[in-house]
Amino acid sequence: MKAMPPLVDRETWNAELARLLVREKAHTREGDAIAAARRRLPMVETDPAAVLVGENGETTLLQAFEGRTQLFASFHMWHAGLPAAQQCEGCTFNTGQALELSYLHSRGVTFAVFCEGPYPESSHYREFMGWQMPWYSVPEASQEQLIAGRHFGMKVCYLRDGDRVFETYWTTARGCEAMSGSYGMLDMTVYGRQEWWEDSPEGWPQPFGPSGAAFRLMADGSAPPSGREGRPIPQWSRLAAGRSDDLGG
Repeated sequence: MKAMPPLVDRETWNAELARLLVREKAHTREGDAIAAARRRLPMVETDPAAVLVGENGETTLLQAFEGRTQLFASFHMWHAGLPAAQQCEGCTFNTGQALELSYLHSRGVTFAVFCEGPYPESSHYREFMGWQMPWYSVPEASQEQLIAGRHFGMKVCYLRDGDRVFETYWTTARGCEAMSGSYGMLDMTVYGRQEWWEDSPEGWPQPFGPSGAAFRLMADGSAPPSGREGRPIPQWSRLAAGRSDDLGG
């Protein structure tokens, strides 16, 4: 029999939910306070002329703002020379959830992907996935300027004042989870994310392991045994729809 929570009457259940709600509200208020502190951070100036490569060739960091005041850049990792199935599952997970950009635009924020890989190859990946957001490649000459000792996979927030550009915030690892509506919804479900590290009751399903396996599936729909086996999860539906994953490399 599948592991499940204990069964209680509705009155008992409502009382348990009410106790949890106190903690949830405190968590929300602390998140608001952290966001307020984030808005008060100092900033650092960066080169607005840093070169990017987009669909029309070379462009600049300043032009990536598309005339808006702010830019949210998702730095997408790229595994040079590897097929689509072996591209970054974590970046695919995050990038694929940034689909409706109008709310960002209404606040003067442009969202763009800054990919580590060459534009022709990485843009084929974007087309395979069906993503519509602005997509740029970061040439090696610009990586030192924009990465500044960090790494691809991070998210960076920029502010523009005329022709000057400033970094106001950056994060990586679990800090990138703010992009994921899927994780937020899974955290509300009884079995959660079903990942190996979660604190769950005995017997709860946790088939998704470490080292990227949490974002991958095998051909039969099962969780991969480990590592980079299978494909990033959303690729399977693209293949089923008849899209080509040939990156033209």
